[in-house]
Amino acid sequence: MVAKLIGCESVKKIILHNECTNMKILLIGEENRAAELRAKLSGNTDFEIDYTDGDEDEDYSDYDVLFDLNFDDDPSSLALYAGLKETPVFVSAVKTSLAEAVYATEAKIRCRLFGINALPGFLSNPIWEISLLRKFETPELEKLAKILGIEYLPVEDRVGMVKPRIIFMVINEACYTLQEGTANIEDIDMAMKLGTNYPYGPFEWCDKIGVTQVFETLASIYEDTKDERYKICPLLKHKYLRNEPFYRKKATT
Repeated sequence: MVAKLIGCESVKKIILHNECTNMKILLIGEENRAAELRAKLSGNTDFEIDYTDGDEDEDYSDYDVLFDLNFDDDPSSLALYAGLKETPVFVSAVKTSLAEAVYATEAKIRCRLFGINALPGFLSNPIWEISLLRKFETPELEKLAKILGIEYLPVEDRVGMVKPRIIFMVINEACYTLQEGTANIEDIDMAMKLGTNYPYGPFEWCDKIGVTQVFETLASIYEDTKDERYKICPLLKHKYLRNEPFYRKKATT
């Protein structure tokens, strides 16, 4: 591995022996997600963090840790990382599971593959959810998370993970309430914040995350579970098809 490390041959050596924390990290995906993760990792000045939007000519073997922040929109990129022996690869695995992505590729998975929630607004959370392709790699994950300064909870490798399932189900139910005319957007958001102490109401949350992400994740969860709780409200589908937020931006004068 050609990596700019000071006194370390590879990230494997870092994880096994904690000999140093200098590592070269590559962020792959949309700029807004990369900026959110870069801010999350900014507390450690020993990291050399690069960014790419997914250039196929990128030499991934130059890096010690990879973060593919749009993986669940294009899981075929797993073939590019599979051969990176023992390299930690964190991929956004909310709309798909790691097992599904591996099943769809014919490559042997030699990297250490971990799933994260990289949807907009979640990377800055104080505690991450992380799934593992191989649970016996938990000790390596624990050591790497400590080096990266990331606190996490291990979750099962399932579509939707935990927090997105809960939040997006609430958003979907709120859409039914709005569609039925029971209350308006502002009242529903206010009631939710006052009643649950959530930082955002369901429609504020949907606009913050993006209606496309909410719709596509719910669609993937419903396809995986066939649970009626995740059956998408027609109003949410309408907003998705028109790519409309629930709150209209105020015009500037």
